[in-house]
Amino acid sequence: MTNQINRAERRAAPSGSVEYDADVLVLGGGPAGTWAAVSAAERGARVVLADKGFCGTSGATAAAGTGVWYVDPVPAEREAAMAGREKLGGFLQDRRWMARVLDLTYQQSNRLADWGYPYPDDEHGISQRNSLQGPEYMRLMRKRTKQAGVTILDHSPALELLVDEDGAAAGASGVRRQKQDHWTVRARAVVIATGGCAFLSKTLGSNVLTGDGYLMAAEIGAEFSSMEFSNPYAISPAFGSVTKTLFYGWATFTYDDGSVVPGAASKGGRSAIARALLEGPVYARLDKADEDVQRHMRTAQPNFFLPFDRTGIDPFRDRFPVTLRLEGTVRGTGGLRIVDDCCATSVPGLYAAGDAATRELICGGFTGGGSHNAAWAMSSGTLAGQGAAAYARQAGTAAGRTLSSMGTIGFRSRSRRAFDPAALARAVQDEVFPYELNYFRDASRLDGALRRLDASWRDVSDADAADTSEVLRARESAAMLATARWMYRSALARQESRGMHRRDDFPDLDHRQRHYVTTGGLDEVWTSVRPHPEAAYAEAAE
Repeated sequence: MTNQINRAERRAAPSGSVEYDADVLVLGGGPAGTWAAVSAAERGARVVLADKGFCGTSGATAAAGTGVWYVDPVPAEREAAMAGREKLGGFLQDRRWMARVLDLTYQQSNRLADWGYPYPDDEHGISQRNSLQGPEYMRLMRKRTKQAGVTILDHSPALELLVDEDGAAAGASGVRRQKQDHWTVRARAVVIATGGCAFLSKTLGSNVLTGDGYLMAAEIGAEFSSMEFSNPYAISPAFGSVTKTLFYGWATFTYDDGSVVPGAASKGGRSAIARALLEGPVYARLDKADEDVQRHMRTAQPNFFLPFDRTGIDPFRDRFPVTLRLEGTVRGTGGLRIVDDCCATSVPGLYAAGDAATRELICGGFTGGGSHNAAWAMSSGTLAGQGAAAYARQAGTAAGRTLSSMGTIGFRSRSRRAFDPAALARAVQDEVFPYELNYFRDASRLDGALRRLDASWRDVSDADAADTSEVLRARESAAMLATARWMYRSALARQESRGMHRRDDFPDLDHRQRHYVTTGGLDEVWTSVRPHPEAAYAEAAE
């Protein structure tokens, strides 16, 4: 007997649509997704990977270089690597997980070298494996994914998950954008590796990162954690999308009249820049870099200079306007909650990896942007792929199951009124972009934003199913809306300032709140508190 899919209230699939059977379905083709696909295939699973763009070129990593949390297995060096991040993260990290990720990152980075990644050597001839160039890295990962026997569906964004009679994740369906038809994959396990949500803020490589995986996972009951730590902003030229911020350490920041912005060049300078931007334009000039440093900069990050070269600006000599672009959960910490050592979520058969998963275990409440997120993508992708393959093997044959489609917003048929995805996206951006709402938080401003966001959710929940040509954009804007509501509900629940979460009404860290905030729900968003293991142990000992 073959699988049957309950398509109640669904339109008929266009002719030419395709269906696949797999052990493991991976959603997302970035570093986490490709590592998950390769790892599952290496465990003997039949794997399908569906990417919103072209696997190997879309997403934040493929567009730029990234550091990697690669540390030699020397006890003192590993200890320093872990300890150095704990205070920044508000002591919410888990040392056991940090050690696991350091081990796996070391192992998988070395595998990249074996596969032919061109790591540079230092002046002593020692291979430097603490950074990766995105284009070369992802080109190699696509090649290894195909060599592992994985079926890749390019330009095939997932729209909704499938579940079996027991509520376990059992596949997904989506659209093939170039073919203008649909795809369906029936699977025994699913890995969500769709990245985070940057709210279409024009940060480099993040246009495909709209929280789609979050929405699909929430529709089958998955939970999220640390969503309050989802408000990092990155410095960018006001006329460009490159959000690589390392080089701004050599910058002088000034107001329109040329006077220096106080505190902008300090360690916490982004707050000073944000407050200055509330008053008017802010400018930068990389005037602290000598000629030798300038040459190294252009070699290390050539894409940083593209917007300047195109506009005829010399960033070392000319002042240029800057802005702060929201990076949301792409460089934040929040994401799907991990419940075991193989990156399983709270829903059977559903796994999470990379920026789609919470990074609280290694980052605490501070951004893992760059090196830590890259290490997490490698490690969580590996673990999720292995865990999904093992789950699929234990689950046995897929024959005879009745699968149900679980999409809500964009699929429901409750009225004759549709909603405008572009207008909804702008409405969400109006609530998450402003620094006075999201960067500097307080209860009254968060409450006001949530009232407006909740009203938007009620409005789109009652809207009719989206037109076929608009269903992807409808789902993207709904995912952005859902993500904003989880972020702000969690931000209200944490009544302190910790990590990147700043409350103007609670400006200090509260040692009694060394816990995690869990959230979930769609029509009704809820939050709860989970103790940090070490804090719970200390409290019990007292």
